[in-house]
Amino acid sequence: MYAVIRTGGKQYRVKEGDHLKVEKLDYEEGDSISFDEVLAVSDDEDFKVGKPVLESAEVKAEVLEHGKNKKVEVFKFKAKKRYKKKTGHRQPFTRIKIDEIVGE
Repeated sequence: MYAVIRTGGKQYRVKEGDHLKVEKLDYEEGDSISFDEVLAVSDDEDFKVGKPVLESAEVKAEVLEHGKNKKVEVFKFKAKKRYKKKTGHRQPFTRIKIDEIVGE
């Protein structure tokens, strides 16, 4: 059984037991969370798609940790003008574990 959820402006295909990194969520480590924006649910014989979400479906997960991704370096320069600028960015994330998919 798997589901397609939406969080942080992105869509993820998840199944029970998966560990994944999502955009930073405002929960403490060890908290249980529930994703209500379930776009699709599939079990062995049936596939249900919401318009745009399934009302009675939800995905329950546990927050494992918070952290930052690897640094993305941004380098700007203009040829023949002696202009160069180097900056970087580390995007925060939350690692979650999918505990249960409750379908319709």
